[in-house]
Amino acid sequence: MFSLIGTLISGLVVGVVAKFLMPGKDPGGMFITILLGIAGSVLGSWGGQAMGLYGAGESAGFVMSVAGAIVLLFAYRTFRQRSA
Repeated sequence: MFSLIGTLISGLVVGVVAKFLMPGKDPGGMFITILLGIAGSVLGSWGGQAMGLYGAGESAGFVMSVAGAIVLLFAYRTFRQRSA
């Protein structure tokens, strides 16, 4: 139970930092921010493993999580602009 709560809180923090570093109009509230942060962490782990920064089964650090979230936020904004 605490692992799930920790994941949600860290996802929220990473998502908020990513949105702060990449300002602009974002549709979506706290739920989208949490999903963005969690998915950014997964993307950061995968990218770090591909670059040899992390071993198999290691999670990404804070910087790679934020970097992954920024990439996903950019993709999300691009997709939303095209569909609107």
